[in-house]
Amino acid sequence: MTQNNDGLTKCARHCQKHNIMCPIKDCDMWIDYKGDHNCTYIAIYNNDQNPMTLRQIAERLHISFARVKQIETKAFSKLKKHLLDMGVDF
Repeated sequence: MTQNNDGLTKCARHCQKHNIMCPIKDCDMWIDYKGDHNCTYIAIYNNDQNPMTLRQIAERLHISFARVKQIETKAFSKLKKHLLDMGVDF
């Protein structure tokens, strides 16, 4: 997938321009959130390319804030372990 300076792919730009939902459910960037045309790229674009809050993520993924926090904590723990295993000192 190629992107322009706005961070959107040709496909995402097409969906946004024509106000249609992404029909490609097997795309890695597809999310079940019609507010962002079912596209992760558009979700990021609509948030001015700023990080989303955990609550925004929970809303888009239809899961609780607590579950998003659990996933985040586990991901950071894995990242920290990986970095320590690689000898990165922080």
